[in-house]
Amino acid sequence: MAEDPHGPGWKEVFTTAMEGAAREVTRIREEGIIHAPCSLHPMTLSAEKLLAIASNYWDSSKDFYLRQETSPRTERLQAAWTRELENVERWWSFRDDLQRSLPGFELKLMGSTADAGFRFIAYPILCTQLPRYDWSIVGCISILAPVYTVYAVEYDYTDGNRSQLKAMFEPTRPGMDFPVRVISRKIEETFGFSAVPSDIARTPIPLFVESKEPPHTTLFDALFTSEPASIP
Repeated sequence: MAEDPHGPGWKEVFTTAMEGAAREVTRIREEGIIHAPCSLHPMTLSAEKLLAIASNYWDSSKDFYLRQETSPRTERLQAAWTRELENVERWWSFRDDLQRSLPGFELKLMGSTADAGFRFIAYPILCTQLPRYDWSIVGCISILAPVYTVYAVEYDYTDGNRSQLKAMFEPTRPGMDFPVRVISRKIEETFGFSAVPSDIARTPIPLFVESKEPPHTTLFDALFTSEPASIP
């Protein structure tokens, strides 16, 4: 009998997590959280509630992938993207509004149907009088839940090209505070969404998200993107 690569206790943990998620899905649907409208007071969602939402859109096994079939959860994610892309003007409008609040930065909008949210990337505008920046700030808004996150991407910048890109989930370097505060404030004012604390975002979950598999998948992967360092 082949050894379970995830360890002997993984199935029990997996089953318990999914049963809890199923109960939470039923409850939060009744409470209207999954499709909640914007609120003036951002709502804080627990890791369990966020897992329940994510489990609506990502599979807990590779069965459909191995059969080369599209799963109901994948179809649900694609439908969510279709709805958002039909109203993509609001995302461009938000990008423009955010740009006006971030002088000294160039804003780019990034969206991929392989992810679970839109990303707004703030690139410091280079100036010959200042040291060359080697980071960008990314605000990511989930299309699956009323949550967002803001993080940094560090890289080597040589001859106009970025390399060695690395995500930094707690952006604390000098100069990062201003764009982080502005992006967070504008998201909360515009959408009423709440930030996911980094410790909750790093919670392991029993779901398959693109190339990420349990036990390495996290809530961040499922709610935002499994490739946070991938920016243009």
